[in-house]
Amino acid sequence: MDKKIRNVIIIGSGPAGLTAAIYTARADLKPLVLAGISWGGQLMLTTEVENYPGFPEGVLGPDLMKKFRDQAEKFGAEILDIDVGSVNFKSRPFTIVADGKTYKTRAVIVAAGANSNWLNLPNEQRLIGRGVSSCAPCDAWFFKDKKVIVVGGGDSAMEEALTLTKFASSVAIVHRRDEFRASKIMLDRVKANKKISFIINSVVVDVLGKDKVEGVKIKNVKDGKVKELPIDGMFLAIGHSPMTKIFKGQIELDEKGYVKRIPQGEGPGKFQMTTSVEGVFVAGDVHDYHYRQAVTAAGYGCSAALEAEKWLENQE
Repeated sequence: MDKKIRNVIIIGSGPAGLTAAIYTARADLKPLVLAGISWGGQLMLTTEVENYPGFPEGVLGPDLMKKFRDQAEKFGAEILDIDVGSVNFKSRPFTIVADGKTYKTRAVIVAAGANSNWLNLPNEQRLIGRGVSSCAPCDAWFFKDKKVIVVGGGDSAMEEALTLTKFASSVAIVHRRDEFRASKIMLDRVKANKKISFIINSVVVDVLGKDKVEGVKIKNVKDGKVKELPIDGMFLAIGHSPMTKIFKGQIELDEKGYVKRIPQGEGPGKFQMTTSVEGVFVAGDVHDYHYRQAVTAAGYGCSAALEAEKWLENQE
């Protein structure tokens, strides 16, 4: 067991977690970041990031996260690349078990993130960042005058397709059924766009290409026929899964499994980044399924850190 009681433990090490670490470290709270074995969040799977402020030439996702990490460590954050196994937010100080060791803390910032849902095809996984993406706002620019597909049937798939039409020469939406979960307004918007076509009752069964995406194999679920389609990019829009399994029963989650952000307090000093448990704060994609951008996650990390600092001061 880790004998000392920490001021704050941050669970997660994407833009939200590491920004929270920078702010709490500079406030001399000596934060401990339980970063996870795969630290750095979804940006570790991204090649070029062109929409993060301050990098006019763009920056590689892993390089950007290394800069976040170096900055947090420079100000005294302790970062351990271990996965959290369980938490207890029912008694104080809070306890967190990671890699078999128990840590105690007065406050927690949950910044565990969310993972994109993938098809889990071997070639798809191998080509993530090389033509396979789950974020059109992040990567659409790289597909100027190229042919792409979007896999999915909800509003997010329609939004991805519309974003891609600003750059790609053609966008095909591949969906396993002939009916869509998307709202009528989004569907109408997509149907009105001449660049977008539909491949219905179909699933992607393989991604083709050695160093980058060159095509896909698509199977018709009605007749079982498989055809090859030459494309340059595949965008997955089949949802995200928040990394919240360990928080079930400890803090309130919404019906999608995301952490519920529940403002606490009164007046101008009201806390915004709070959860159902006082002293447990939340930041980033683990609660935010609207924006899912590195810059908004970092903003939430900053807010959660400032509030955790203020809350700890109030306890004294």
